[in-house]
Amino acid sequence: MNLAADTVKTLEWTPEGIVLIDQRLLPHREEYRLCRTYLEVAEAIQTMVVRGAPAIGVAAAMGVALGIQASKTRDLNTLQTEFDQICNTLAATRPTAVNLFWAIRRMKKVFDDLLAQGAEIHDIQQRLQEEALAIQREDIEANKAMGQHGASLVPGGKTVMTVCNAGTLATAGYGTALGVIRSAVCLGKNIDVIALETRPFLQGARLTAWELQKDSIPTTLITDNMAGYFLHSGRIGCVVVGADRIAANGDVANKIGTYTVAVLAKENGVPFYVAAPLSTIDLSIPSGEAIPIEQRPETEVTEIQGVRIAPAGVAVHNPAFDVTPHVYVSAIITERGIATAPYEECLRRLKEK
Repeated sequence: MNLAADTVKTLEWTPEGIVLIDQRLLPHREEYRLCRTYLEVAEAIQTMVVRGAPAIGVAAAMGVALGIQASKTRDLNTLQTEFDQICNTLAATRPTAVNLFWAIRRMKKVFDDLLAQGAEIHDIQQRLQEEALAIQREDIEANKAMGQHGASLVPGGKTVMTVCNAGTLATAGYGTALGVIRSAVCLGKNIDVIALETRPFLQGARLTAWELQKDSIPTTLITDNMAGYFLHSGRIGCVVVGADRIAANGDVANKIGTYTVAVLAKENGVPFYVAAPLSTIDLSIPSGEAIPIEQRPETEVTEIQGVRIAPAGVAVHNPAFDVTPHVYVSAIITERGIATAPYEECLRRLKEK
């Protein structure tokens, strides 16, 4: 089976800089953007050139490495100051996706350890690049492992519903929720997919449908307010989504509209699964109430690809995410296995493996 994951590179480290597929232009144009500085990486994260929690984490790690490689200082104290500035700039781009902060902390640990060892600046630059590439490689491996675990939950002969885009484009490759779907198809399960359009940024319509078409996986696109109709129809075997942050109790922050689908799924007896790497699980927060919710620009709601659809001056709220309480989550699929309630115990056990 030829997969989009084999032909589409979400992000790539090159001698010239970091190359990102510009997800704002899909599905109309497949164009790649070169980021030569960490500031350009930060801007790409902020403006959603690159998006999806795992992909944001990898991009941030690469941005840290890129920023330090550009340093001209020979003084370690100055390098420390520059490093802190790079990390703070990247950390300020998007508040909800915990992978961003996880990746930056991991890069900080490497940096601090090397400073403590008295490493040369050249060695620090090289090791940070290696660590960023390791994070990228490990994300792909984690996604494939998630796919293998999650495929067992997908019923054959049914339709899988998904929200937003949790595929190759949202990760370093293969995908979380779409990785589960891909793995189920590779096992020979006869399934098709319903993709919600995912207003206001249309990640489902523009990105998920595009990816699954490349994979020749039968896909039907619906508007967000059609979810209840199809969940009540008996056609849907399960819902599989990704996540941007998962609290210790199993509450899940994902793209706005996910909570609605989870409630409708439970009401209609449809399993609701979340696929996410362990780096998305934030055991430092007890529940979803502590997850910061990013507020996006008003124009994402009042315009569609630059065309205004709402009257000037109308009040707009645009939270990018909502939180699905754990009582609506049937299972959380990770690279180390499947977590079920009680989530506090199960998630901690998986993290500590």
